[in-house]
Amino acid sequence: MRPMLLTAALAAATLVAAPALAQRDPAYAAARAAGQVGEQPDGYLGIVGSPTPALQALVNNINIQRKKQYTTQAQAAAGSTVQQMAFVTGCNLILRTAPGEKYQAPDGRWLTRGAEAPVRDPRCL
Repeated sequence: MRPMLLTAALAAATLVAAPALAQRDPAYAAARAAGQVGEQPDGYLGIVGSPTPALQALVNNINIQRKKQYTTQAQAAAGSTVQQMAFVTGCNLILRTAPGEKYQAPDGRWLTRGAEAPVRDPRCL
């Protein structure tokens, strides 16, 4: 249990850093507002619908940055993996979506966040 708590604490730092970096990009903000991208349970950004080359490049760039952060944090937390860091962060990023934003449910469907809590993996704390 203790490693999971440490993982969650470290993922919280990623929760702040990952979106902050991406939100500086107006193309990301526009794609998010248009429902073209959304948060996935695995901690990475996904494309909702058909990708364009520009949208794919944007998502790839953001996901590369996220994986770097997850890797750094996993190395700092003894016993944690990149996948664990990404998953915990994915849980938190989905929880922080705003009404109208897209996110991926555990069953793979893309949903639009309403006023209610998002549908998340039951393993999310």
